[in-house]
Amino acid sequence: MSNPYVPLLIMMAVAGLLALAGLGVSWILGPHRFNRAKLDQYECGIEPSPKPQGGGRFPVRFYLVAMSFIIFDIEVVFLYPWAANFGELGLYSAIAIGIFLLLITVPFVYEWRRGAFDWDQ
Repeated sequence: MSNPYVPLLIMMAVAGLLALAGLGVSWILGPHRFNRAKLDQYECGIEPSPKPQGGGRFPVRFYLVAMSFIIFDIEVVFLYPWAANFGELGLYSAIAIGIFLLLITVPFVYEWRRGAFDWDQ
C-alpha cells in the first residue's frame, strides 16, 4: 500500500526544482551590467531621502487596506474547505460559518465607515 502523501511530495519537489531552475537560468542568461541607478535603493519612484518627508507620518489608510486584504485571504482559506464539504457538515457548521462571516464583516464595515476605501481624498 502506498503512502497518500507521495503525490503531494512529488508535486512540491517539482515546484521547488522549477523555481530553482528559473532562478538559475535567469542568473546565467541575464545581463550583469550594474550601475549606480540599479544598485540604489528604490522607494516608490521617488528619490530616497535621509529623513522622512512630511515629518515621518504615514497614512493609516494604506495599513487598513493591507489588513483588509489579509482578512479576506484568511476568510477564503477557511471558507473553501467548508464549501467543499458543505453537504456533510450539517447545521452546526452552518451556524459556525455564519458567526465567522459576521466576525469578518465587522472589520470590513469599520474600514468602510472610516473611509479607508475612498481613494479620492
